[in-house]
Amino acid sequence: MSRIGRLPIDIPAGVTITVDGQDVAVKGPKGELSLTVARPIEVKVEEGQVVVTRPDDERSSRSLHGLTRTLINNNIIGVTQGYTKGLEVVGTGYRVAQKGSSVEFALGFSHPVLVDPPAGITFTVEGNNKLTVSGIDKQAVGEAAANIRKIRKPEPYKGKGVRYAGEVVRRKAGKAGK
Repeated sequence: MSRIGRLPIDIPAGVTITVDGQDVAVKGPKGELSLTVARPIEVKVEEGQVVVTRPDDERSSRSLHGLTRTLINNNIIGVTQGYTKGLEVVGTGYRVAQKGSSVEFALGFSHPVLVDPPAGITFTVEGNNKLTVSGIDKQAVGEAAANIRKIRKPEPYKGKGVRYAGEVVRRKAGKAGK
């Protein structure tokens, strides 16, 4: 039995979960998220807890069991607390500025790069080199942060670029002098 999949999920106060066949909808104070569960997996709400079960021990059922439980748990955390991902802009002349709901990056290109937030995501700029991506959907927050980082990844020689908060960039030695 899956160690993660068999754990019941406690439903916090203020959160309602509705299961309609394979569709699971989670509604909380920050918003509403929905998830379509893969076919053999079953989800039930019992006594203030969500229980995820699988009908058999086939490989596909086992692999989906823990995944489904984790996705439902992520949705519950998202509608109660939300998710945030921090980004840092490192480099001389590199900076980020808020322009309405979108952000503008100066990353050493000949032009500024303007990034609009996807639906359900908000950008917050602190200072001129820190950016916080926040929202209720964990996957959307991570994907938005990854797309921003992709604009200028941290390079290994000087470490310049956009990196996650707390990310350690492995540095390389430059050319050896004579």
